[in-house]
Amino acid sequence: MPALVPTNHVGTITWLGRMAHRDRPELDSVALSEMVLTFAGEAGDCHAGLTRPSCSRVKSQYPVGTEIRNTRQLSLVSAEELAEIARTLGLEVVDPAWLGASVVISGLPDFSHLPPSARLQAESGATMVVDMQNRPCQFPARTIEAARPGHGKAFKPAAEGRRGVTAWVEREGLLKLGDRVYLHIPDQRAWAADSAAKAAG
Repeated sequence: MPALVPTNHVGTITWLGRMAHRDRPELDSVALSEMVLTFAGEAGDCHAGLTRPSCSRVKSQYPVGTEIRNTRQLSLVSAEELAEIARTLGLEVVDPAWLGASVVISGLPDFSHLPPSARLQAESGATMVVDMQNRPCQFPARTIEAARPGHGKAFKPAAEGRRGVTAWVEREGLLKLGDRVYLHIPDQRAWAADSAAKAAG
């Protein structure tokens, strides 16, 4: 019995980017026409690597700075959710570079809530594994505020549940603009204990 089930959902890559730095408060990915994925991520991106120092998002598990496996190699966002964020902020568009995005994909519904461990497989065979939902933070807000004064402060609430997902590379390969991306999801029901706890709460 396969552990992963192909779905009928197919997305399209509409934007690719590399964020080369991590030492400034602003985010500014550089747009690419194609991206070579290795097991360490995208060479030249500041989030690449087989391991990474842990951050505040996993501080309940590790002291900040602990060397851990890197499951945050890539930041994947939805073209449709970016448009929703832009509308909420009163902007015509939100540039994916302002979010430090790696890959923008259109055509996959409820993108930021894709199940952890889902696979996104490109035409080359390159496969990205969803780690978990990304969370809005102050860095894109600062970048948006610098680019469009008066709009950045509202980013975090506008992006709640729309910030995309973090991912890591399971199979190496090439991503190109316009490539189709096929969604595979785990063959597993939702965790019953969590559902019961939410219903009781």
